Amino acid sequence: MLLVSAVFGQSPKFKNPPPKDLASTFSLVARDLETGELGIVVASKYLAVGSAVPFANAKIGAIATQSYVNVDYGPDGLALLSQGKNPKETLDLLLSRDSGKDYRQVGLLNLLGKPEAFTGSKCMPWAGHKLGTNYTAQGNLLAGPKVIDDMAKAFEEAKGPLASRLFKALKAGDEAGGDKRGRQSAAILIVKPKGGPNGFGDRWIDLRVDDHPAPVKELGRLLELSGKAPNP
Repeated sequence: MLLVSAVFGQSPKFKNPPPKDLASTFSLVARDLETGELGIVVASKYLAVGSAVPFANAKIGAIATQSYVNVDYGPDGLALLSQGKNPKETLDLLLSRDSGKDYRQVGLLNLLGKPEAFTGSKCMPWAGHKLGTNYTAQGNLLAGPKVIDDMAKAFEEAKGPLASRLFKALKAGDEAGGDKRGRQSAAILIVKPKGGPNGFGDRWIDLRVDDHPAPVKELGRLLELSGKAPNP
């Protein structure tokens, strides 16, 4: 319990989050049990969404924190998962210490692929989430529920490596209307044991499109260029 208290000691609490911090977005967090990969894909009408939403550790789990984003949910959530908390326990603890929880949206899963998600009552509509086998999809300020439904369907039906499946899900969400404000940025983060350069670290794929009129399409180009996602 002492460690948990320390984890939350520096977490900011916002009663009225400023509009400039509204990371309205759609994302999908997933686990590939065969390869050991954990991944997050995200897009938004928000500058550099990849700098705020995705957090992952190949030995722990993956988290997407969004809406009136509290980025502390990333490292704090991973710390709780590393202590043996399951995703529901982790999310409950994060929310219990945040007076601005009604503004938050979070999706996470652990190494077992167990998903959990939360959409606060004050997230901008349309907002919601969907849990599936080894994944969770979530979004806020969207064109409608079809964005999340199409993402989930595309991910479930896609074949190939996790990177390809994640991108197909993101593309489906984008084509369904995505963030109803428009398009600006997109990102994909995939971690796996010894996945970093020369086998050091766990960052297998970490690609970001920070400001682009067609960010999802540009992210697909970067994925293809990486050679780690055939036919994204």
